[in-house]
Amino acid sequence: MEKRVMILMILMTIMKFGYGKAELHYVGGGKSSWAPNINFSDWSSQQTFHLGDWLYFGFNKYQYNVLEVKETSYENCIDKDFIKNITKGGRDVFQLTEPKTYYFLSGGGYCFSGMKVAIDVHGDRPTPAPAPTANRSSTAVPPVPSMGHLTTPLLLILVVTSSLVYVDCLQYFS
Repeated sequence: MEKRVMILMILMTIMKFGYGKAELHYVGGGKSSWAPNINFSDWSSQQTFHLGDWLYFGFNKYQYNVLEVKETSYENCIDKDFIKNITKGGRDVFQLTEPKTYYFLSGGGYCFSGMKVAIDVHGDRPTPAPAPTANRSSTAVPPVPSMGHLTTPLLLILVVTSSLVYVDCLQYFS
């Protein structure tokens, strides 16, 4: 029974975060760019962040850290009472799980040297517009909504549930 709950949770997570279409954003633009004197505001304004995307912070773990903070702490470079310390080893990732603005900074006074960034996360990714088609008659047929974005999760659910039913049947008839 525990396996079923775990599988269901995995499936729900996959469906919640855009079916594997998440992007990885190198904070500051490079693999080791979480450092002083970089214009993170300029960098983040040129990015588009969506639910499920990941942030990659690359830095010297002996000098810097990455703290998720509240807006007022971000504005005033306060590294106390942070929400979460995401520092692990200097090559750290953080998943954007809510449509909101996230605030990050480096403690130890480095925030005053520009080591802070605000990340504005949008909801779901926009679906691409369908390709235009030639209209051969004067009466247009309304388009059928695409279900392509549901194919992978539905197939995964079908495979998992059919496997569970098969295992249950084997146990029942054994």
